[in-house]
Amino acid sequence: MVTQDQDVKKVSSPVFPFTAIVGQEEMKLALLLNVIDPKIGGVMIMGDRGTGKSTTIRAVVDLLPEIEIVKDDPFNSHTSDLDLMGNEVKTAIQKGETLETDFIKTPMVDLPLGATEDRVCGTIDIEKALTEGVKAFEPGLLAKANRGLLYVDEVNLLDDHLVDILLDSAASGWNTVEREGISIRHPARFVLVGSGNPEEGELRPQLLDRFGMHAEIRTVKDPILRVQVVEERTSFDQTPMVWAENYEAKQQELRNRIISAQQVLSDVKISYDLRVKISEVCSQLDVDGLRGDIVTNRAVKAYTAYNGGDTVTVSDIQNVITLCLRHRLRKDPLESIDSGDKVLKVFNEVFEIEVD
Repeated sequence: MVTQDQDVKKVSSPVFPFTAIVGQEEMKLALLLNVIDPKIGGVMIMGDRGTGKSTTIRAVVDLLPEIEIVKDDPFNSHTSDLDLMGNEVKTAIQKGETLETDFIKTPMVDLPLGATEDRVCGTIDIEKALTEGVKAFEPGLLAKANRGLLYVDEVNLLDDHLVDILLDSAASGWNTVEREGISIRHPARFVLVGSGNPEEGELRPQLLDRFGMHAEIRTVKDPILRVQVVEERTSFDQTPMVWAENYEAKQQELRNRIISAQQVLSDVKISYDLRVKISEVCSQLDVDGLRGDIVTNRAVKAYTAYNGGDTVTVSDIQNVITLCLRHRLRKDPLESIDSGDKVLKVFNEVFEIEVD
């Protein structure tokens, strides 16, 4: 017997399947690696208009499995991981209380360009705090995004101060709100995805460097591929339910691959020699700070886990190092971002790979 909830799920409009997206391999890989290991630090996607940026990002969220949360908790608190639960849930667990749980789809939060700091971070009701002595907190978008994905379209047009707040939370996994001497801290572990059109300007190098990965996408030039994209989109628009069901087996296969990669990620090993060579590439490229080294090490482990391996190889590094470093070479805000050729050239020199 089909329940009412299942009916609603089937009737709700389907999302274009991730496995049906043609091309844009760089963007798809960057998103998948961040989903496998959110500590990579998010991804900045820059590309032409109408290249499927928003469609792909929504598709990757639809691909993710449901998560178990404490029922009616504003922070989507985890049932056992202390770093992913709010203070109230933590206190209840310490007291030995039994908490009711629920399963929800992995949250995806769209951040509007006109959002204020209070809307993003949340607000404290000062009047209630002073009169009743209660920390009355109204959660913001960062609370809703905990354990999910936060998407900012046209992030290059967002106020720099807000971008800073988002990047701080994405890096630390926590959001702290302070008003009039009252402080509230809650978990905000999410994958930050920014997208933008280079014609509208780039992010400042200092902010760009804090995104874990940078994917560049271009309009498909091959006429045959373009026709394939148009046909698939037309078919989906005409019969979305039937069309989505045709891809369900592929979607489930990829979903299982992501879950498997998340489970084995902590067991993936990278040799000392390879770690030294990654740092040598960063050094020769004159990358500021150590963020490039850290992100590359994390990303290659996620890539190895995604491909079912347990030991990082030179080939694994070659496939992800450009995504991790190309946006860190820009010192001058007026410079354009390296296409990746410079990174690969230095990589080949350091790893002594001969190019035909």
